[in-house]
Amino acid sequence: MSDFAVTCCSTADMDRNFFEQRKIPFACFHYRMDGKEYPDDLGKSMPMEEFYGRMAAGAQPTTAQVNAEEYKALFRPVLEKGLDVLHLSLSGGISGSINSALVAREQLEEEFPDRKILVVDSLGASSGYGLLVEAADTMRRQGAGLEETVRWVEENRLRIHHWFFSSDLTSFIRGGRISKTAGLFGTALGICPLMNMDREGKLVPREKYRGKKKVIREMVEKMKLHAQGGTDYSGKCFISQSACPEDARAVANLVEKEFPRLDGPVRIYSIGTVIGSHTGPGTVALFFFGDERA
Repeated sequence: MSDFAVTCCSTADMDRNFFEQRKIPFACFHYRMDGKEYPDDLGKSMPMEEFYGRMAAGAQPTTAQVNAEEYKALFRPVLEKGLDVLHLSLSGGISGSINSALVAREQLEEEFPDRKILVVDSLGASSGYGLLVEAADTMRRQGAGLEETVRWVEENRLRIHHWFFSSDLTSFIRGGRISKTAGLFGTALGICPLMNMDREGKLVPREKYRGKKKVIREMVEKMKLHAQGGTDYSGKCFISQSACPEDARAVANLVEKEFPRLDGPVRIYSIGTVIGSHTGPGTVALFFFGDERA
């Protein structure tokens, strides 16, 4: 293996086994719910079922990013082992957390002048961010050097597609991503907006569909259109979901049917508490490698 470690944040929305098996250190974002602050620690402090249940009952969590001191605590143990750091950050298009990581890097470079800390914007979120983290760590495990891995990440991060839909528009209305009028009208008609991430790593509404069955079909059609090799796509495919496992499984089943050459079954993860604070329950997201985002 190479002499560096890959680090990231909890908002990569992978499960605890992923981080433990790959030995990838991560920093936890935070959220406040019903007057109490919790770490975004993969459901340890609050199980996902309870978190989304509270949201469905009307709780409105607020989130806080990782600060510079927390990033220093993430990086320092790696540096003390004599390793360099490649930190992949949650998209700067939706969070300023990358700036805290850069401050931490600057301060630690004085303490560890012989070590490198490279911070790269993933331009992704949730398990799409996780898909990039896994790819970078696989390169590391296969012997790629730090600079080689950074070049690959920067050249390929926009090839990871993020497609989302939600059957519950409450949190999108509250967060201003959908107007209150459009949201209430859409809810009454059973409208499910289909969204994706643009080149700046921002979440953008693209199209509207009536009913989950149709939006699920259209989401998979987007994968056919954009996946590397079309239906011959042989890469990995991840899905994340917020308290709607049946909808996620419906997407996964259709993807596995339409893309028989996938690199293993579709992997389904839970949208974590910080990303979920903004999406609410009822969101499904699909991630895969394809052409560069337009």
